[in-house]
Amino acid sequence: MGKRIVRTKRFDDSLKHIKDKGLKVRIWKQIKKIIKEPSIGDFLSYERRGERKIYVGPFRLLYSYDKNSDTIYLLDFDKRDRIYKKKRK
Repeated sequence: MGKRIVRTKRFDDSLKHIKDKGLKVRIWKQIKKIIKEPSIGDFLSYERRGERKIYVGPFRLLYSYDKNSDTIYLLDFDKRDRIYKKKRK
């Protein structure tokens, strides 16, 4: 059985605002890398412990991976200066 992908509302809302097709292609390429190897991203710390980040242009894609259920949670996507200031839901 393959990995399960769960997209949060915050992640989907972030992608709705992106008009640049080239950026969308780069985002989905990074998501494919995450699916292939979930440990590819760097761990975050402090209140975001358990989450990982991956770089896409000037943006960050935040995700987490649950080994037990083999599930990847796509959490958020935004510019660096904004993404870490957002409150966790």
